[in-house]
Amino acid sequence: VQLQASGGGLVQTGSSLRLSCTFSGRTFSTYVMGWFRQAPAKERQLVSGIRWIRGSTYTADSVKGRFTISRDDAEKTVCLHMNSLSPEDTAVYYCAAAKERNGVAIRSHNFDVWGQGTQVTVSS
Repeated sequence: VQLQASGGGLVQTGSSLRLSCTFSGRTFSTYVMGWFRQAPAKERQLVSGIRWIRGSTYTADSVKGRFTISRDDAEKTVCLHMNSLSPEDTAVYYCAAAKERNGVAIRSHNFDVWGQGTQVTVSS
């Protein structure tokens, strides 16, 4: 399994960006997909995640109402739609995957497949 992320860039406050992650492998539907971010001198945090079962999602409080995650199982992609960006959203964003476990919250999955990071910089 390999993940390829794209879509980062330099934008102004209030702008929107869409990050995309392409999954290479046969069993996309058995994975929970997530987007993490890591800002300088801060720990990596799960921003949003989505599972195949019922398409349920998780979104961190810090981005709730602004960021939306979606997945296309036919195209094996997961996207993070980011609106109303602020400088606090500046970070390297990573997509990640974890084998889906029934009954386990998205946040509790062990994300052990990682794509390369994509930089998002929001200027004030």
